[in-house]
Formats: sequence, C-alpha cells, structure tokens
Amino acid sequence: MRTSNVSPLRSNGDKAARQEAIRRIIRTHAVSTQDELGQLLTREGFDVTQATLSRDLAQLGAMRVSLPQGGTVYGLEEAPPPSGEDRLRELAEMVLSVEDNEMLVVVRTRPGSAPLVASAIDQARLPENLGTIAGDDTIFVAPARGKSTRTLNRKLKSLFGKEDTP
Repeated sequence: MRTSNVSPLRSNGDKAARQEAIRRIIRTHAVSTQDELGQLLTREGFDVTQATLSRDLAQLGAMRVSLPQGGTVYGLEEAPPPSGEDRLRELAEMVLSVEDNEMLVVVRTRPGSAPLVASAIDQARLPENLGTIAGDDTIFVAPARGKSTRTLNRKLKSLFGKEDTP
C-alpha cells in the first residue's frame, strides 16, 4: 500500500490557517503563479478556488516581485516595525528604572540606549508626556500640562514592565 504526502483536503472555512499557509509558502518557495500556489496549498491540504486565492493574496498584501535573473514571484511586505506603546514594550529590556520627583520622571537605561528609548517615548505620543531629553543612559521626561509626574511615571512603568511590586 502506497501512502501519499498529500494531506486530506480542508475546506476554505479556516481562513486564518489558509492565509498563514500562503504566507509560509510565499516566504519559502519561489511562487510565480496563482496556479502554482494553489497546487502547493493542495499539498498542504487546502482546497482553494482561484477566486479565494486572489482574495487571500490581496488581503495579505502579496505583490509581484521582479527577480534579478528575470521573471517574477509573489512576495510579501515585511510587517512594519512596531510603533507607539508596542515599541516601548519592545524596548523594555533597555530600561533599568523609572523614578519621579515633583517635576520630572527620570528613566535610567543601559549605556548608550537613552536616545533610542527617548525617541520611542516621544513617538508614542503619550498624552501624559510633554517631551524628553536624553543623555547616554538617562532620560528626563516632562509631564504634559495638567498631568502629574506620578501619572506619567505609572504609565511608563506599566509600558516598560517595571511596575512596583509590593
């Protein structure tokens, strides 16, 4: 008895799984046509129509990319870098402490990290933040008008995962 490498076909109902399979295939194979992509999806157990495939490619932002040696393949834009509060969470490992007095919040970072972290704080456009000044490993963060340093401190600690533990 011979076994096949083809999985049993799934219906188109699992859109998220199908689109993840499309992403993976496009990133790991030089796929030139929708027909070729459809065949690769069939091998992975997805039963897709050309219309569904076209829709999925459009929703994923797939585009035709020219190859240096000639011809085209499908490509996906890389996800944009995180911004705002997500970027601050990503930079949390660079932050050593967050403290305040009645005028400013002082963020201490690893050496050389303060400019990057300060820029991310400014770009996050937090309503509690008026602006930052960065040195090499220290950032002064001024609260916005009507916001207390305590409120700004709590917000930054929350984003950097530096909440006070009782």
